[in-house]
Amino acid sequence: MNAKAIDQQTLLQNETDPLTHTPVHLLSLDGVGKHYGNIVALSDVTMAVDNGRVTCVLGDNGAGKSTLIKIIAGLHQHDDGVLNIMGEERKFSSPRDALDAGIATVYQDLAVVPLMPIWRNFFLGSELTSGWGPFKSMDVQQMKDITKKELAEMGIDLRDVEQPIGQLSGGERQCVAIARAVYFGAKVLILDEPTAALGVKQSGVVLRYILQARDRGLGVIFITHNPHHAFPVGDRFLLLKRGKSIGYYDKKDITLDELTAQMAGGAELAELAHELEQLGGHSSVVEEVSAEVAGVAQMGATTTAPTDDGGARHV
Repeated sequence: MNAKAIDQQTLLQNETDPLTHTPVHLLSLDGVGKHYGNIVALSDVTMAVDNGRVTCVLGDNGAGKSTLIKIIAGLHQHDDGVLNIMGEERKFSSPRDALDAGIATVYQDLAVVPLMPIWRNFFLGSELTSGWGPFKSMDVQQMKDITKKELAEMGIDLRDVEQPIGQLSGGERQCVAIARAVYFGAKVLILDEPTAALGVKQSGVVLRYILQARDRGLGVIFITHNPHHAFPVGDRFLLLKRGKSIGYYDKKDITLDELTAQMAGGAELAELAHELEQLGGHSSVVEEVSAEVAGVAQMGATTTAPTDDGGARHV
């Protein structure tokens, strides 16, 4: 199968404005860019997020993934392009603006307090109260019940939500953060490298929770550098390199091998093979890397790119 880039003007749609009957995304970026002085951190990025779909953003360190997250999450404002929420152009001034618009972000560090109980972390900063005036107090039992119910719906059956959240596995802590975002009304869920520090088994647990969030109707943005984690759960794939988009694909138009090849980059592999050859004594490794370079070049020869008229051509 040839990797066919998505035509930016005809992205898959699954929502329609009830008044104008025109296609509307939960969230869309059109030519978005960000620069810090003379440093271009992000340039001309276009993508869309829809209900019940997972959009994977892939790239190595320094590709621009963090900058993209910060723009969508309201930490930074974009300098170029347009960010739309349900068809309305927005420029967030703070993370609270993004939260109010239904965009929740789960960062790598999860922003949890390890020694606090699970239910306290679930409602951290948004505690439920009962009573009024000087008699107001936290409604502890209700918060415990809601926490247990929401986690059960995400697939975690906890006997005691009083245990410190630090006692949970990495995958389970991710689940708590995802369930919290869902409970507080997130429409778009951004997951920042949720599998980066996890083993194979726990990574599988997190991927299952991503699918559950998708099945509950959320639009999910899954940030990762691992195509083997992205491909099983993703519906669309945006590839970033040094702040620029090098490809935007629908799952039906690209294979895992092609996605991996796009991530690897033939030039970088060729440079590595040359350096190993100069060192000497690594002939078997050089042959393996050279074969990989040849494979990337062959895949690149069959990859299609968009033409000026919005179609696609072989390159």
